[in-house]
Amino acid sequence: MSVFLRVCDTAQDSIVDGPGLRFTVFLQGCVLNCPGCHNPGTHALDGGVLVSVEELEEQVKSNPLLKGITLSGGEPFLQAENAAVLARRVHEAGLDVWCFSGKTWEELTAAGAPREWGELLEQTDVLVDGPFDIAKKTLNLLWRGSRNQRVIDVQASLENGVLTPVM
Repeated sequence: MSVFLRVCDTAQDSIVDGPGLRFTVFLQGCVLNCPGCHNPGTHALDGGVLVSVEELEEQVKSNPLLKGITLSGGEPFLQAENAAVLARRVHEAGLDVWCFSGKTWEELTAAGAPREWGELLEQTDVLVDGPFDIAKKTLNLLWRGSRNQRVIDVQASLENGVLTPVM
């Protein structure tokens, strides 16, 4: 049985969505509607197209130069269960996983958070968290658009029980 993700678009060879050459999946659906969002075409929950995890995995494996994948959006945690399946398969192929979320670390790890969010976090190496805030917009920070967003080492944070920034 195939697992599907609702996808707005992909970038086969991004250099702006994390370190190294990356395969970026822009997942469809976001309810935040942040003013100034760089990707408003991803907001409609029923937009985009259904793409099987197997098809995405094949595309990733076809490029031996990739360092990893980036799950962006839209909001990846709206499709956390199936995104975790893709992330797990990418890890099995020896690549890393970055995830951009409008949700904060505290929201994603709060007591009572959906189990699926934890599953995706377990398969994420680095999380860029927090909504884009146009009042805090900056072009001077790597991999984030506003100063409120953080770049988090997810595995160290989960292991230590303390948020661990990458930088």
